[in-house]
Amino acid sequence: MPLVNVFERINSEYYQLTSAEKKVADYAVIHQQQTQFMSISELAEEAGVAEATISRFCKRLGYKGYSAFKLAIANATAGRMDHSAAEAGELEEEDSVEGMCRAVYRSDSEALAQTLELIQADAVRKAADMIVSAGRVLCMGQGGSMILSQECAHLFSTIQLNFTAVMDSHLQAIAASQLTPGDLVIYFSYSGSTKELMKNLQIIRDRKARIILVTRFPKSPGAAYADIVLQCGSREGPLQGGSVAARIAQLYLMDVLFHEVCRRDREGCRARQELVAEVLSDKHI
Repeated sequence: MPLVNVFERINSEYYQLTSAEKKVADYAVIHQQQTQFMSISELAEEAGVAEATISRFCKRLGYKGYSAFKLAIANATAGRMDHSAAEAGELEEEDSVEGMCRAVYRSDSEALAQTLELIQADAVRKAADMIVSAGRVLCMGQGGSMILSQECAHLFSTIQLNFTAVMDSHLQAIAASQLTPGDLVIYFSYSGSTKELMKNLQIIRDRKARIILVTRFPKSPGAAYADIVLQCGSREGPLQGGSVAARIAQLYLMDVLFHEVCRRDREGCRARQELVAEVLSDKHI
């Protein structure tokens, strides 16, 4: 039986599932508490699939059968209240402001906790090596991820001069076409499967530049192009595109990577940060 949390395994394997198996995955993630009490026939009916599909789904995740899968769900949700709605950013109409604040706090905290569990130290070290040795570093993303790419370039520009955020999708394609093998692209994409992402990654790969992808899904189509994948936590529902919890998780990864780069040259980074602070001090009243 897999040692990792069953829901993390589902997220990791999601893009390898068939369309029918994805229905089972979607139902299990959204209805975590209910699924552990269902028979295989009940789950099949609710998910709209055949029982054989559920059996294949369980084995694909590494479980011997449906009973083992249900046990894994029970272990993953043990000792927890049913926070599935809160984790998806959904609140009950009768919730008080205080209750809403606690629910949002739980959701954001859970995203950080998940990300901490998913961090692979070796991937962080290798990503830092790429940043330190890169000629140019371009930060990219689409939609809400584009904002994260801006924040990444802003943060790293306090210690390195070679970071640039490229915003427009046309400009991204143009910039990607001018890359060299010594350059690096840090790409933010929660799904790892948008059309613009795939087009740009193909250009970047053709130019033989290196790629760090920050995503929720390490086996997404975009991850296949990346040299390094940094996986964030936060289970985002279909109506939660660009949720704050997911952004917090990605910002945390960015901060971890930033501090790992700083560890390579503590004195140099400190000196550059002091210069930046001195220049910006004049901007304040």
